[in-house]
Amino acid sequence: MSVKGTLIPVGGNEDKGIEESEIYTLEYIQEGILSRVVRESGGKDALIVVVPTASSIPVEVSENYLQAFGKLGCNNIHIMDIRNRQEAEDPLHLELMKKADCVMFSGGDQSKIVQFIGGTLLHKIILERYQKDNFVIAGTSAGAMCMSQEMITGGGIKEAFTKGAVGMGAGMSFIPNLIIDSHFIRRGRFGRLAEAVARHPKLIGIGLAEDTGLIIKNGNVAEVIGSGMVIVFDPRKLKHNNQKVVTEGSPMSLTNLKTHILANGDKLDIKKKKIKISPVHIEMTDAQTL
Repeated sequence: MSVKGTLIPVGGNEDKGIEESEIYTLEYIQEGILSRVVRESGGKDALIVVVPTASSIPVEVSENYLQAFGKLGCNNIHIMDIRNRQEAEDPLHLELMKKADCVMFSGGDQSKIVQFIGGTLLHKIILERYQKDNFVIAGTSAGAMCMSQEMITGGGIKEAFTKGAVGMGAGMSFIPNLIIDSHFIRRGRFGRLAEAVARHPKLIGIGLAEDTGLIIKNGNVAEVIGSGMVIVFDPRKLKHNNQKVVTEGSPMSLTNLKTHILANGDKLDIKKKKIKISPVHIEMTDAQTL
């Protein structure tokens, strides 16, 4: 799919508290990443629509984003909290999205984004804007995971790699050749993403650490931003994959799963299957070998 727009999936970053419940934690993007979202959208005067549909605490999440964007000097931020499919067909929402420079999906439950927005007129407008305009689709955590065509819906076991532990479903199809997971390092989601690519071995798995994201231009070239790691699982040359033959709940195994660990400034060319390391990292490596 040829596109003119930009995708910015981000791995999420818990703003306060250590509890898993969203009541006690807020998905938040550090100002460095958020400033890049603003820059890609056209600057502080850009019209940015925040969609907290995935969240169970949309008021708190919306206020968090309004404050964060406000610190960056943005004054054209709109909240679009879609809670059912009828609201996704609201003419006022549709007109606002037609004028927007960026849509930002919050964290929470990615399945809610698909349930309430997927396949609606609002979804169609977002896709058309992304394909034809210099339009930015950004999202953190659930908002990042929903971007793919094959979407992780939940599940997974930190210590094991077992068949059926991971839930999968249809995503928003902004990018068809990736499977995206978030909070990848802190929540130990290695096995979860591994099972996802074992099920879909023609797709690339992307594991985003917190305060880390990608700038994906034209649906192809992805640049790492933020302070953490991006883990890339490329299963397209697997020599062994027993996902289809083992029973549910049984241990699985893969061999020749190509893995890359990328940092800020590194790039992935999705179509050419090539990694380009940032010149800064190359220079640092050379200096250390002297």
